[in-house]
Amino acid sequence: MNYYIIIPAHNEEAFLEDALQSIIKQSLAPKKVVIVNDNSSDGTSHIIDTYCSKYNHIKGVNALSSDQHMPGSKVITAFNKGLALLDENYDFIVKLDADVILPENYFKKIAQIFTASEKVGIAGGFAYEKTPDGKWELNHPMDKNHVRGAFKSYSKACFTAMGGLRTAMGWDTVDELLAQYHQFEIVTDPTLKVKHQRPIGKAYNKKARLSQGRAMYLMRYGLLISVIASLKMAWKQGKFKIIRDNLAGYWRVRKDKIAYIVTPEEGNFIRRLRWRNILNKLI
Repeated sequence: MNYYIIIPAHNEEAFLEDALQSIIKQSLAPKKVVIVNDNSSDGTSHIIDTYCSKYNHIKGVNALSSDQHMPGSKVITAFNKGLALLDENYDFIVKLDADVILPENYFKKIAQIFTASEKVGIAGGFAYEKTPDGKWELNHPMDKNHVRGAFKSYSKACFTAMGGLRTAMGWDTVDELLAQYHQFEIVTDPTLKVKHQRPIGKAYNKKARLSQGRAMYLMRYGLLISVIASLKMAWKQGKFKIIRDNLAGYWRVRKDKIAYIVTPEEGNFIRRLRWRNILNKLI
C-alpha cells in the first residue's frame, strides 16, 4: 500500500532526527514524507534540510504561527500546510508527531490492518513513555480503542468522508467520532509500541484546558456529557482544576456563539455514541 506521512514540527531539534530515522528504517517505506517546520527557533530547520537533501521522498515546508504551545488548531493548521503539497495517490495518510520513535514494522502492520477490511478508517498502536529509571512503560490514558493523535493513520476513504481533520482542540477525538458516523471502524494493535519522547500534557497550560472545554461545546457534546468528560480527565490526570477550566472554556464559547465544527446530525450521533459508551462502563 502507498502511504504519505505529514509531520508538524515546532522546536523539535531534540527529537526530530530520532523520528525520521525510525521512518527511514520502516520495512514498508512511505511514498512521501512532508515535514512542516512550524515557526521553529531552534535547529529543527537544519535537520529538515539535511534529510531533504539525502532522501528524495522527504520534503520540507515552512509555516508561520505563534510560538506558544496550543494543541489542536496550531498542529492541524501545520498539518494542512503539508497536506496541500500532496496528491491523492495514497491508500492511507498519517499524521505523525516529531517526538515519536516507531518500531520498524509499524507501517507494515498498519497496512495489513487496512488491507484486512475496507471498514477500517483509523488505525494505530500504543504510546510508551520513559520512566525515571529508564524503562518504557505504556501510557495510554484514553480507551483502548482510541489512537493517540501523535501517530494516527487514516484510510483514504475515511479521511475523505470526514473532510479531513478539524482545526480545533479535540481534533483527535472528533475525528474518531466522525469516522464512526461515516460507518468506519477504529482499530488498535497493542503489539505496535510507539516510544513517545515527550510526556503527555507536559506543555499543556490553562489556555489549553480552556480550549478543551471549547472543543466539547463545538463538538455538540452538551453540558452534561462535557461535565462527565471533564471529571474523567481530571481523575486520570490528578488535576481537578481541569474541571473548572474546561467548563469555563465551554461557557465562554457558548456565550460568544461560535459556530459548531460538526453538523446537527453529526452532533446527534456523537451524543448518542457518548451516552452509549458511558452507560456501557456503568453496567
